[in-house]
Amino acid sequence: MSGEILIANFRKQFPGGPEIVAEDLRVAGGITVLFGASGSGKTTILRCLAGLERPEKGSIVFGGETWLDAGKKSFLPPRNRTVGFVPQDYALFPHLTVAGNVGYGLNELPASERGKQAAETLKWLGLADLANRRPDELSGGQQQRVALARAVVRRPKLLLLDEPLAALDTPTRLRLRSELRQLLRQLGIPTIVVTHDRIEALTLGDDVVVLHEGRNVQHGPVPDVFSRPVNLAVAEIIAVETIQPGLILETRDGLATVAVGGARLIALAAELPIDARQVYVCIRAEDVILMRADPVQSSPRNRLPATVLSLAHEGSLMRVNLDCGFSLTALLTPPACEELALRVGAQLVALVKAPQVHLIPFTP
Repeated sequence: MSGEILIANFRKQFPGGPEIVAEDLRVAGGITVLFGASGSGKTTILRCLAGLERPEKGSIVFGGETWLDAGKKSFLPPRNRTVGFVPQDYALFPHLTVAGNVGYGLNELPASERGKQAAETLKWLGLADLANRRPDELSGGQQQRVALARAVVRRPKLLLLDEPLAALDTPTRLRLRSELRQLLRQLGIPTIVVTHDRIEALTLGDDVVVLHEGRNVQHGPVPDVFSRPVNLAVAEIIAVETIQPGLILETRDGLATVAVGGARLIALAAELPIDARQVYVCIRAEDVILMRADPVQSSPRNRLPATVLSLAHEGSLMRVNLDCGFSLTALLTPPACEELALRVGAQLVALVKAPQVHLIPFTP
């Protein structure tokens, strides 16, 4: 794993468009995901790091080498940055073979060395049997691997991937998520991945930077950010399924009692301001347990009578919308739904542990 650190603080302004700000963006290793809705600035930040866009203000430093210092009018062009870049459409040359595509970036090497290094990379990524094929003879997953091979053949110190799964059909995308993460971990190159897909962010990333309207609004380990959003905007961006207004009734022994609609919930109060009264209550659907009857022995503090309002398929899971005195959403596997004999109008008990009820203080 590379010990070199990327530190970026810059601003990119488009004429008549938004200002994109990378504020204290640090990448020291592993896989960092730039996550946000379309237009939030993800690809612009990636292109600025690659040197394909030039910010008007700020700096980019990698491993002690200055790539950008706008104040000093210093700018290192893309070819001089130790970066591998994979665009969303892969941008493979249709007239070149797989081997030709992978070796294209090694033109500074003698032909024999170029062929040897390309062959080693193709073998490493399981593409040796495809060396003489052209891009239109490859599947979407194979094209992705070829684009990745072309990016890493020069032994970059930083890898940048722009929506690496977006060009694939849904079944292929689902299959390749875990495979891509495993491959990136094996490469051992610090990697930044752009995606607007929540599941891809959860599957691929070690760390995540959440972007909103061109700004970094939260940065941290993937589990922390997705379970504890810092504000309402982040909670909505990461698609927390249940977000409800609540009122703090009492705090005691590190726990808060919160009125939510016609129900009361217990949540952790450690991160709440001492004077907090109005809050947003956030509960992820995967943290909701459904049962037919209230268990006699159970650890969750929150046990809510629930009525099934609707059922809908969501990928390989079933989305269950409930009335618990407030609207609550759960995600279950089809076997779990069958075991509970779920149907609209069914009466259940919803269980949620106190640490999985996240409270965000209301700010006018």
